[in-house]
Amino acid sequence: MKPIYVVDGARTPFLKARNRPGPFAASDLAADAGRALLLRQPFLPTDLDEVILGCAAPAPDEVNIGRVVALRMGCGHKVPGWTVMRNCASGMQAIDSAMDSMRSGRSKLVLAGGVDALSRAPLLLSDAMVTWLSNWYAAKTLGRRAALVAQFRLHYLAPVIGLMKGLTDPVVGLLMGQTAENLAWRFGITRADMDAYSARSHQRLLAAQREGRLGDEIVALYDRDGKVHSADDGVREDSTPENLARLKPFFDRKYGNVTAGNSSQVTDGAAWVVLATEEAVQEHGLKPRARIVDTQWAALDPAQMGLGPVHAATPLLARNGLRLADVDAWEINEAFAAQVIACLRAWESDEFCRDELGLPGALGAIDADRLNVDGGAIALGHPVGASGTRIVLHLLNVLERSGGRRGIAAICIGGGQGGAMLVDRID
Repeated sequence: MKPIYVVDGARTPFLKARNRPGPFAASDLAADAGRALLLRQPFLPTDLDEVILGCAAPAPDEVNIGRVVALRMGCGHKVPGWTVMRNCASGMQAIDSAMDSMRSGRSKLVLAGGVDALSRAPLLLSDAMVTWLSNWYAAKTLGRRAALVAQFRLHYLAPVIGLMKGLTDPVVGLLMGQTAENLAWRFGITRADMDAYSARSHQRLLAAQREGRLGDEIVALYDRDGKVHSADDGVREDSTPENLARLKPFFDRKYGNVTAGNSSQVTDGAAWVVLATEEAVQEHGLKPRARIVDTQWAALDPAQMGLGPVHAATPLLARNGLRLADVDAWEINEAFAAQVIACLRAWESDEFCRDELGLPGALGAIDADRLNVDGGAIALGHPVGASGTRIVLHLLNVLERSGGRRGIAAICIGGGQGGAMLVDRID
């Protein structure tokens, strides 16, 4: 197939939601990161053929946020901008959608990415409150309105948390964290296993920050008060197994082990990559960093959604004649510690690989030193629409730093899906 190259990429710091709206709207995040990325390119923003942005929860005034951001970045009236949504993999879907356009010949140069400002997820009115208001506005007489006042109940005002509804699977009726509890039970993953993995994620991100390994991919943000946001701010020095063990289960308070500390953080952030065909590389004198070799999407039981990376990456490996050990670097999005550990144990299980994947036996183990080497969403957060792009972008940085050639980014997707993308670094 026609080769598709990653030329460059950038992201914002991932900013933890702190029980109130964050300093940036989703379009602010995407526009600021994209503008900085485009300024360092040898082509103009108006030279782009498309802007494609993944977003799981756009604000009501930013519904086609891809177009909003394209205009704000100075791409002009003639560059189409559009939005894709595949829950947690929206940012990866944006890349894959761009590749389809480019391989069909419709586009040569595309800016693709993802964004979400989850701190700004809305608080909604209950159905009872909406019904009462509808009756109030429909009332024509003072008597009818007086009767409605008498019928009003204070609990009508209790807000419905939009984010919680969005993180609940409408088919199986489970919160995403409850699906992680399912995997913990299925694979015998203990609380100690989860907390140890989570502590390692924080320690790896802290080490990456101290050693300046993230500087090239992060664009600093400046809020309206002049405050600089230059680093992922959800990471904690005190996230040790001992401290994490003190947290109470959140999703199954009686029997569960999944806590806020061994789950990904609710976060705001954006990420982009510049994609180019060979023709665009020659036309603009670009220097590709990597080639996207292949993509795979998969589906599975929504109640087991965290195994999505296994179901997507396994056929991707087979189609390209690869083993787990042939991959130099892995980025598996850390929705939950239990979810990542379950993926690793699934590949190591003869029974799972035979029954679920149709393989003769276990596929094998992934070297811990090749997986999420700078930490993941447990430490830096999971702005749902952005994470699929972030893991692809960071995978390139890891391969360049380590001298590795081949990498896979994989992600689980609410609703029972998985996505995986194979990339080759270019010297």
